Amino acid sequence: MKTDDFDFYLPERLIAQNPIDKRDESRLLVLDKKKGNITHTYFKNIVDYLKKGDVLVLNDTKVMPARLIGIKNETKATIEILMLKKFSNNEDTWEVLCKPAKRVKLGTIINFSDKLKAECIEIKEEGIRILKFIYQGIFYEILNELGEMPLPPYIHEKLKNKDRYQTVYAKNMGSAAAPTAGLHFTKELMNKISEKGVKIEYITLHVGLGTFRPVTVEDVTQHKMHSEFYQMSDETAKVLNDAKKNNNRIISVGTTTTRTLETIMNLYGEFRECSGWTDIFIYPGYHFKAITSLITNFHLPKSTLIMLVSALAGKDNIMNAYSEAVKNEYRFFSFGDSMFIK
Repeated sequence: MKTDDFDFYLPERLIAQNPIDKRDESRLLVLDKKKGNITHTYFKNIVDYLKKGDVLVLNDTKVMPARLIGIKNETKATIEILMLKKFSNNEDTWEVLCKPAKRVKLGTIINFSDKLKAECIEIKEEGIRILKFIYQGIFYEILNELGEMPLPPYIHEKLKNKDRYQTVYAKNMGSAAAPTAGLHFTKELMNKISEKGVKIEYITLHVGLGTFRPVTVEDVTQHKMHSEFYQMSDETAKVLNDAKKNNNRIISVGTTTTRTLETIMNLYGEFRECSGWTDIFIYPGYHFKAITSLITNFHLPKSTLIMLVSALAGKDNIMNAYSEAVKNEYRFFSFGDSMFIK
């Protein structure tokens, strides 16, 4: 299976640069994964495609203002970092992506302000470094003051409202990117979904490099995912196990939620209270054990995410749906429109 098999034509003008005014007024393409049928509607109508007994699973991670710009102590060179994840359980030690990485060597000190600096204590591949942060005060308060929202590189316009790169249910701080499928939900829409008898449950996966690192190898199976932290509560596990037992649909909101649920099911053969690190890579040929359906955005050509949705709905169905989306001028990627694979 070749990475080029997942390429498609996408005009640059269809890459959404800003979120639309009302979250749930984004467009929604509904794809029947068995028949390949396509319906065009709006996200606020997602409730019409849900039924009593369904379980909707959301990722409640919260995006950190994870992009910091500092000055190298010795040379005064500008260094940009993207904070990816805590290194072990130490609040002060983080795995980060550096730019330009070649300037950050062992022992390099980077000054971000008079309140915050960091020392490089380990060098890893692909521009990744382990930094130990030195600060006075409360770390997350300083980060909130100094950091910027880590918008993907294909978004060139400045975000006017930081909250629009958070879901309305974001709770657990720790992501380097938003779980963007959830950006379409409003609290009012979630209330309507609950009133229909659909259960809403949450897991946490802190989105890191694994989700958005490009595939650079020709052979899909040679791609290596970076690990990301996840956790599931006992309460959520019980609801999901009951849904499985009763043959009710488990509808995952986003690829990050999907990867968490599939990881847990692969490890234990059931849902259970747990936490850990996942580097699961889902591509065609994978047999889904946890989820029935998926709400997701439109993804980058040749990405691990388009491979995941192709595994669920079939590559031909996905490529046809993406061709339809381009033809109908859907908006793509993080601030773009949505797809429901039912």
